[in-house]
Amino acid sequence: MSQLQEKIKALAKEFAPAQIAVRHHLHANPELSYQEFETAKYVKAQLAAMGIASDEKATTGLVAVIEGKNPSSRIIALRADMDALPIQEQNDVPYKSTVAGVMHACGHDVHTTILLGAAKILVATKDSWEGTVKLFFQPGEEKNPGGASYMIRDGALQNPAPEAIVALHVHPGLDTGKLSFRKGRVMASADELYITIKGSGGHAASPHLAPDTILIASQVIISLQQIISRNRNPVSPSVLSICSVQGGNTTNVIPSEVKLMGTFRAMDETWRHKAHELITKTAKGVAESMGAEIDILIDVGYPTVDNDPAFTETAWKLADDYMGAQNVLETEMRMGAEDFGYYSQEIPGCFFRLGVRNEAAGIVHNVHTPHFDIDENAIEIGMGMMAWLGATAHT
Repeated sequence: MSQLQEKIKALAKEFAPAQIAVRHHLHANPELSYQEFETAKYVKAQLAAMGIASDEKATTGLVAVIEGKNPSSRIIALRADMDALPIQEQNDVPYKSTVAGVMHACGHDVHTTILLGAAKILVATKDSWEGTVKLFFQPGEEKNPGGASYMIRDGALQNPAPEAIVALHVHPGLDTGKLSFRKGRVMASADELYITIKGSGGHAASPHLAPDTILIASQVIISLQQIISRNRNPVSPSVLSICSVQGGNTTNVIPSEVKLMGTFRAMDETWRHKAHELITKTAKGVAESMGAEIDILIDVGYPTVDNDPAFTETAWKLADDYMGAQNVLETEMRMGAEDFGYYSQEIPGCFFRLGVRNEAAGIVHNVHTPHFDIDENAIEIGMGMMAWLGATAHT
């Protein structure tokens, strides 16, 4: 073990209690996507207390820089997201969300806490490593068009320009003490579907006098599923899920309008855009053949997340060295999406997973659920690992 690694591990252990308190504050005070005003103020104050100046990006985002020896020799970015979800928390914990209907159910409070902790470690060790570490505290990961796109628009990847970027994400399926990496494509693209089926409306006893928008909606849903089953290459993962059907409010009226909302996910960009055409053509064909009008909006969202193979190989080996190879696994490919993909389209990226599961403590619930929580022992591991990569990773 190098002296730098020993220092980082010792500081991670020393700073962990304070960072857990930071996590509790963030968890109790969640803010939705693009509304992270108080969170950004809090993070800015935490950075200032370390002697780190920060610049605002994307309205509620922050960028900061920590310089080691020979600052221009190597520039690595570390990213955390800060937004919460519109979920009512059902955990009975002292740090439970104090905001009705809003919860850190995807671990972004943990990501922010870990990056702040990594910043503390990097400042304390800056005479022991070379280069520059750029910190991104990003808004709006959970909502199109993705805060990463706004951070890039506002110059986060410039002045100075990082040669690569690293982010972690909590993984409730992986035990605390474990990390997981994957080279190449690791997460899907994600597009939002908004479909409105329109008719004249009518009496339910006279279905021959008005397009049955409810029936038409059901036929559209079934037809869209056939795009996935019959038009997609079977070896290329893809998902189309209609998750909301809204129409009608009584038993004897055919509604004049039915609204559908859903998501489309793909692992192949060529198929992704071909599918957009098929979704539009199929839905229009079904609706018009049954006498209805239809409006379709495909809100094009995040691209696939692609981990640069060479940079991820380097980061993986550094993780093996820091954690022990037996504690670093290969992560699964997932149909979930992440706006980290915007960064990895621009510069080499490595997006890895941090285990937070503790079955003995009952910490087993998935992200985006009202009972999600983490084993907070993972915070020490995460902040140490991010600091280690910030200080040593290179392309």
